[in-house]
Amino acid sequence: MLQTIIRPLKLTASLTFAFLFSAHCFAFPIAHGNEYKLWPATPPGTDAINLTEKSKDSSKDANDPQRTLEAIASPTIRAFIPAHPNGTAAVITVGGGYTSLVIDKEGTDIAKWLNTLGVTAFVIKNRLPGEGHADGKNVPLQDAQRALRLVRANAAEWKLDANKIGIVGLSSGGHLASTLGTNYNKKVYEPIDASDKVSARPSFLVLAYGPHSGNARKYLINPTQKPLEPAQKQALYDEYPTDQQVTSDTPPTFLVTADNDDKVDSRNSTRFYDALKAAGVPAELHIFQDGKHGFAIRNAAGYPVAIWPQLCESWFKANHIIP
Repeated sequence: MLQTIIRPLKLTASLTFAFLFSAHCFAFPIAHGNEYKLWPATPPGTDAINLTEKSKDSSKDANDPQRTLEAIASPTIRAFIPAHPNGTAAVITVGGGYTSLVIDKEGTDIAKWLNTLGVTAFVIKNRLPGEGHADGKNVPLQDAQRALRLVRANAAEWKLDANKIGIVGLSSGGHLASTLGTNYNKKVYEPIDASDKVSARPSFLVLAYGPHSGNARKYLINPTQKPLEPAQKQALYDEYPTDQQVTSDTPPTFLVTADNDDKVDSRNSTRFYDALKAAGVPAELHIFQDGKHGFAIRNAAGYPVAIWPQLCESWFKANHIIP
């Protein structure tokens, strides 16, 4: 079966590609702006449902979309290739509370920033737990593992360093990134090709205002918090209180959050940092007094938290993730 490309509207008509796929390896060339399906057929646990993807754009400027996506049946990665790649790559997982995907503010914007650093970026459009999938609490991790494995399996084809492929996650995408960082070797789907023999361990984690354990019923920060809906979302957080799952093999981590975040308590990040420290994992944590929730890059403008990308760039360089 050939890999499917989903072409965005703004690509030039001259771009054409030959696909390289065999029964043994899910290999294919990539181009800037194109989307690629994560799975060669129906994703695990999604065959019995019928979803029609929904997109809502709250922006009034067609050149500055602010989309949220729902009803994801066919998860993808979208490639963002810098003008001068340095071999480092990052998979990006976006927020939306595991009920939607904030695909532009926490996906496209982050990819464009990473491209300025020479980092090749891949934004995941992952499935959501409460939309009828057979194993709802695990479908985001299935897609994250598969994405990291595909990028690493194709590192030579895409001129990437297989030892410098990390994950960047924001909000619930930050939780998903930390879930991959702590559960990269957990078997949550049956292998389908040679790509699934490749390690899903990220080389580094960048976690922005993620709810790493505060939503898990056993580790509530707010004891009066009611169970989250849908039930599969609560089950996901209960299954993956990620600061409790840190080990010495968890990748080096950069964390950033705001003290006045009224949706994801900053103690989610301090707990994760404390766990990394106890495990001897190199880590850096920044807590800004003001920034609220969801600052990403575009909403950080005008606040001190706006410097976090520069701080992360310095961390990348100090850890030899980028030159």
